[in-house]
Amino acid sequence: MLFYDSANPAPNPRRVRIFLAEKGLRVPMAHVSIREGEHRSPDYLAVNPLGQTPALALDDTSVLTESIAICRYFEALHPEPPLFGRDPRNIAEIDMWTRRVELRLMMPLGMVWAHTHPFTARVVKPQYKEFGESQRPRVTAAMTEFDHALARRDWLDGERFTIADIVLLTTIDFADFVGMPIPDELGALRAWHARATARPSAQA
Repeated sequence: MLFYDSANPAPNPRRVRIFLAEKGLRVPMAHVSIREGEHRSPDYLAVNPLGQTPALALDDTSVLTESIAICRYFEALHPEPPLFGRDPRNIAEIDMWTRRVELRLMMPLGMVWAHTHPFTARVVKPQYKEFGESQRPRVTAAMTEFDHALARRDWLDGERFTIADIVLLTTIDFADFVGMPIPDELGALRAWHARATARPSAQA
C-alpha cells in the first residue's frame, strides 16, 4: 500500500491525512509536488491518469482516487472511531453535511481559486477573472450558512468530530490561502474552527 500525498495548501490530500490521524493509522506515503508539476509527470500519470492527488495504490496493484473514497476504504477496514457515522440516521446526516461543504462552499471557492489566483494562471487558460470574482459572495454566503448551523452545536453532526468536519476544516483553511478567511462576524464558525484546529490531527 502506498498513499500519494501532496503538501498544504492542497486540501484533498490533507483530508486523508487528518482522517488517518483521527484513526491512529500510519501508512507509507510518497510526496507528489504540485508546485513542481510532479502530478503531471509520466510516472504519476501511470498511477492516476487524472493527474490529481491523493491516490492510494493497494497491494493488488489497484488504485483508489478521490479523498472521500479513500477515507471510506479505511473506515471499512478500521470502523472505530466511526467517522462516517454510527447508525443509518447519523450516516445520512454526515453525508448531508459533507455534500453541503463540497457543493455549497468548495465549488464556488474552486472557481475563485481557478480564475483569480496567480498560482493557477499558468494552467487555467484563459482565466475568466470576472466570473471568478463573481463567486466570492457565494463563498461568503456558504460560510454564513455553516455559521448559523454551528451556533447550535459543537460539530456538524451535533455529536462528534467526523469526516464532515474534516472536509469543512480543510476547505476553510484552503479558503484562507485563496484570500477568503472566515469573516470576523461569523463567531460560531470561527469558534468551531478553533476547536477543530486544536485537535492534534489538524497538524497532519
